[in-house]
Amino acid sequence: MTSSVGSGPDLALIHGWGLGSWVWLSLLKPLSRNIRVHLVDLPGYGRAPADAADLGTTAQALLAALPDRVTLCGWSLGGTLAMRAASLAPERIAGLVLVGATPCFTQRNDWQAGQTPELLDRFSASVKAQPEQALQRFVTQLSQGDAGARAITRSLLSGLREAELPDTKALQHGLSWLREVDLRPLASAITNRSLLVHGENDALNPLPAARWLSGHLPDSHLEVFAGVGHVPFLANPDRFVRLLDDFCHASPAPA
Repeated sequence: MTSSVGSGPDLALIHGWGLGSWVWLSLLKPLSRNIRVHLVDLPGYGRAPADAADLGTTAQALLAALPDRVTLCGWSLGGTLAMRAASLAPERIAGLVLVGATPCFTQRNDWQAGQTPELLDRFSASVKAQPEQALQRFVTQLSQGDAGARAITRSLLSGLREAELPDTKALQHGLSWLREVDLRPLASAITNRSLLVHGENDALNPLPAARWLSGHLPDSHLEVFAGVGHVPFLANPDRFVRLLDDFCHASPAPA
């Protein structure tokens, strides 16, 4: 489900796992001065109905709900969804902004820039037993390594308390995506203009993941936020808004 505000080039903000579209609310006013911003709730978040679709089907549904030539800005798991959408329908997308994103969340024999399967298993069990408490613990990890960690964590915990709890099945389904999805084979075929925004100290999706994407997405530029963790858009919102504004207005005219 999406809602829109502002006018100008179209930009869709896609949240990550566990936190709904409310995570972007503090950026709406500055972004919507020159951009038409679409807030996206993934299935099972906010008022969006939960489903058990695979990543590709969810990406197709996302594109169907958005205008042509939209810039997709995806944070964390939202970045995974944005990349999958670009691989399916590049002509629908004006550009990608990948925030704290990775092509592969879980470690594999040939990929160490991620989290262990055991960590995901423990977190999945925690979500099943106590979803609200699991999300609160998750929020405290997002700004790990960030110079402004305390303020960011307070802000996110406040938003989490005020928001409706995501559907538990949707949370588990998202964890399955994080465990199973590996977009590395598709990266070189994603030819859309791409801006990568990543925290230097991101503990969830380490910086080497973003550097890998920068080297394999054909038309990409990496912006590293020094001293920042997994939430660069809250750690330095002014810089983040400037980057998005410049990127969206540099997009080519609609085909």
